Amino acid sequence: MADPAFSLAPQPDGATGVLVLADGQVAWGRGFGAVGEAVGEVCFNTAMTGYQEVMTDPSYASQIVTFTFPHIGNVGTNAEDMESHGVPGAVGCVVREDVTAPANFRAQGTFQAWMEAQGRIGISGVDTRALTRRIRVSGAPNAVIAHNPEGTFDLPALLEKARAWQGLEGLDLAIAVTRKDREEWEGSLWHLGEGYTLPEGTAPGDSGRPHVVAMDFGAKDNIFRNIVAAGADVTVVPAKTTAEEILALKPAGVFLSNGPGDPAATGAYAVPVIQKLLAADMPIFGICLGHQMLGLAAGARTTKMNQGHRGANHPVQRKDDGVVEITSMNHGFAIDNTPGALPETVIETHVSLFDGSNCGIAIAGKKAFGVQYHPEASPGPQDSFYLFEKFVGMLG
Repeated sequence: MADPAFSLAPQPDGATGVLVLADGQVAWGRGFGAVGEAVGEVCFNTAMTGYQEVMTDPSYASQIVTFTFPHIGNVGTNAEDMESHGVPGAVGCVVREDVTAPANFRAQGTFQAWMEAQGRIGISGVDTRALTRRIRVSGAPNAVIAHNPEGTFDLPALLEKARAWQGLEGLDLAIAVTRKDREEWEGSLWHLGEGYTLPEGTAPGDSGRPHVVAMDFGAKDNIFRNIVAAGADVTVVPAKTTAEEILALKPAGVFLSNGPGDPAATGAYAVPVIQKLLAADMPIFGICLGHQMLGLAAGARTTKMNQGHRGANHPVQRKDDGVVEITSMNHGFAIDNTPGALPETVIETHVSLFDGSNCGIAIAGKKAFGVQYHPEASPGPQDSFYLFEKFVGMLG
């Protein structure tokens, strides 16, 4: 359904940025950040804070984020709010208001300069409410975002590029964002004035701390900080690490991280590994993509969502006691929980109160569970830290 705000209207004076959707709709604006063009899926995020953490979340690889909160960039950027380093995140963003000078004591630079240094394209001056409505009605579209200070654009070529891109369905992006080498993780949760430090007496490597091997499918750093803070040591391994290599590290448990792309595509090589770990009765905890692939390993199916869930205010209900958690989410795929879809061994533990979609599972007879949402936040509420404590408590 075409929206009047997104049409083939002529380019307005001063427009140096453009978003060209694969259906031919066009949004003009003022470009900032990197100069050039990038293709991706357009999604929207409803969080009011944490735009730098969103932009550096590897789960947003090959996506263009529309921020529904109008004032993006007004707290600047800083080195502490990076959720990944040297791997792709969101390719660009669309915002309502022009990015202003930062007014925050933690700011070390401007959002505009940071976007340019990161090679990411931004457009301001877009009716983000209209774009969000379009996504809700018609689904997340493929598009090209472009910035040219001269205001010169080849719209037919941009449209063809948007239409030629295959989209996220069937695409394995974890392989592009995973670590290349094994890494021993250090550091813990952020504290104002202290940065990322561990409480006294809880340094990694202390005797008695259980050892967790984390499979990196595009993990946010704050996940590892939370696991360490909950009481475990963490070794991070690349996405294609074999079950034999993982078990050789003698872990007390295995963590399956978040990440971008289609879980079925990444699962082509990851699911057999997870199945071997389940067969070995290894305690397992999965988040987002890791949660979806845990479900696939147990016989469930995943599906592409119309608009996905992305924001920091998503209510999720625990089915065992009815408690509601306000959660941070970022996903465009979900485990199919329509009647009869889940195998008997996959127990649904959490559901979204927005649309009833699956938000948590446990595997019958195993110490294995996963959640669709992001209990590590960054950005978002911290209602769900108990899940990290639950996992570490399973490790013995």
